[in-house]
Order: sequence, then C-alpha cells, then structure tokens
Amino acid sequence: MISPHFKRVLTSLLLLPLLGWAIYSGDPVLSIGITAVAGLGLMEFYAMFWPGREKPVWKALGLILTLGMVWAPLAWSGAALVCVALLGVAVSFLIAHDRGKSPDAFQDSQILLFGLLYLPFILRLFRTISAPEIGLVLLTTFAADTGAYYAGSLIGGPKIWPSVSPKKTWAGSLGGLCLSVIVCAAMGIAFGTASWTRFALLGAGLNIAAQIGDFFESALKRWRGIKDSGRILPGHGGILDRIDSLLFTLPLYCGLAALFSFFA
Repeated sequence: MISPHFKRVLTSLLLLPLLGWAIYSGDPVLSIGITAVAGLGLMEFYAMFWPGREKPVWKALGLILTLGMVWAPLAWSGAALVCVALLGVAVSFLIAHDRGKSPDAFQDSQILLFGLLYLPFILRLFRTISAPEIGLVLLTTFAADTGAYYAGSLIGGPKIWPSVSPKKTWAGSLGGLCLSVIVCAAMGIAFGTASWTRFALLGAGLNIAAQIGDFFESALKRWRGIKDSGRILPGHGGILDRIDSLLFTLPLYCGLAALFSFFA
C-alpha cells in the first residue's frame, strides 16, 4: 500500500520536469500548459457549485472564455491590480466565513465570473513575466507549502485558524515562512539584480499571500461541504488543492514587480 506522503512526493517529482520544460520552452508551450491548468482548475471550482452534470452550458462557456483570457494580448498593465483587488474580495469572504456570515448562494453569472477571474485571469500573468521570475514565484510558493507541511507534521502545536482550517498550526506557518525567505533570497542572489534583503522581504510577503490563499480555498471547501477539490493529483487532491497558494502569490509578485526592480 503506497502511503499518501509517498504519493505526494512521487506526483511532485513527475510533474516538476514537465513544469521546467514548459518554463524553459516559453510560448506556445507555456500558454498551452497555463490553459490546461486553468481549464482543469476552473472545472473543479465550478463543480463546487454545480456538481456532476449540472449547468453544462455555463461550464462550457467558462472553458471557451478561458481560452480567450489566457491567449489574449498581454498589453494591459492594470491586470495585476485587478487580480490584487480580487484577492481583497477573497479575504473579505474569509473574514465573513469565520464570523458565520458566508452568503447562502450566488447567482450563476457570479460563479462564472469569479471562477474566470480566480483562475485563467490570474494564471495568464505567467505570460507577462520572465523565466527567472516564474521560477522564483513557483519555488517560493512550493517552499511555503512544503515548509508548512513538514514543520506542522513534525512539531504540531496550537492551531492558527481552526474554524477555517483545523489542521494548520503556527509551527507549520513559521516553517513555511522560513523556507520561503531562504528560497527567495537564494533565487535573488543567483539571478536577481536587487539586494538579498529585498528578496528576503519579498519571500516573506509571498509566504503571507500563500497562506491566505490556502486559507481561502479551505474556507471555500468547508462552506461547500467537500474535502478535496478533485482527485487528479495523487497525494495532493485536485488542481485547486495544489495551486490555491499560487493564485495569491502570483498577482502579488506581479504587483510588486511593477513597483520595484527584482530582475534585469
């Protein structure tokens, strides 16, 4: 019997070469990969509200619009700001959920729109940054998840926000923060043009965003009464379970990169 932890590690090892190849190749391989991840993640998101075969026309429309969003021209400087505003909405939902004031339901058009903004609109930002920047965002985000997972499992201790995510501990949060700072600073020393201290601060900021993204999806799943967003990734669950943190770190990085110089 293969343990869940071994499945998690094996899945990561199998996906990393594909990820590296897509980043190295650039477009159109990168955009094809983004489209696939965005489309699969969007279907998982819609399944939370429209399970099974419900609303096939709305789901098909979402996939069609995903193609348009990912492959649209890149010359729109306000995209990152829209994404950051969207994340503000997500944080508001988190607070409302904690206070027991989550909305009872959404209209179909609202579900369609939020799903498109939450996934393809954010993930398309990968097309606007360089390969070293993509690597930094991905590795820092993975470090946040990995550090939190192992520190939380080994140390345990008090929970951060049990009403939203009953398993996440302060020890895991600190472990993820430390590893994110180390990885981001190392990437900065190796490839960046800014000081290592700026990259260390960037790593801390991205880690906070990653944790909020993780909490948001946890709250969303608890509200909808499901455990995992899907089963496509053994040991991880669904696509959303794997990229929930990334959906917050990517727009934050793009917003900060518009204000500060990190790479040549």
